Amino acid sequence: MRRAGVGMGLIWFIFSAVVLVFAQDKDSTHHSGNAGLWEVTTTTIVIKSPIPPGAPGGPPRPGSHTTMVCLTQEMVDAGALLPQSRGQCRIQDKVVKPGGVTGTYVCTGRMKGMGKLESTLPDLEHVNSSIHFEGTTEVNAQSRPLEWTTTSTSVFKGSQCTQTPAGLAPKPSK
Repeated sequence: MRRAGVGMGLIWFIFSAVVLVFAQDKDSTHHSGNAGLWEVTTTTIVIKSPIPPGAPGGPPRPGSHTTMVCLTQEMVDAGALLPQSRGQCRIQDKVVKPGGVTGTYVCTGRMKGMGKLESTLPDLEHVNSSIHFEGTTEVNAQSRPLEWTTTSTSVFKGSQCTQTPAGLAPKPSK
């Protein structure tokens, strides 16, 4: 049985996982980063949650999580380093401008609410993203307040990968 709060685990996954399509048209010749090994550090701050961080079905424990990920140029250009729609949460009102993306993160399932999304791409070796979400989550058939902020910093480490593209190799947090 799924418990409320599973969406928070997915939020962490959204920032650190791959196989993603968001900012760039797949036929675009514009690159939003380099192909190769990226270090993705995601930090979640839970402001309100009816389920304790780290508990089953709850948000991840506060702090940073760092993951190494190998991406092809096609994956990077498709937006692999940017926040994604996932499950019952969607990105709406997306605005893509040179050097950045903004939008609204809207959830309509057990987790309901919206958040402000922003990503900046200062160069081909750095991507910074954040989502501040406010809403509710269902616990024992009752809506409970939920608020969190997730930030992500992706840094290009090199063109050579020791893993297959999109393979995740967790790295201990700092």
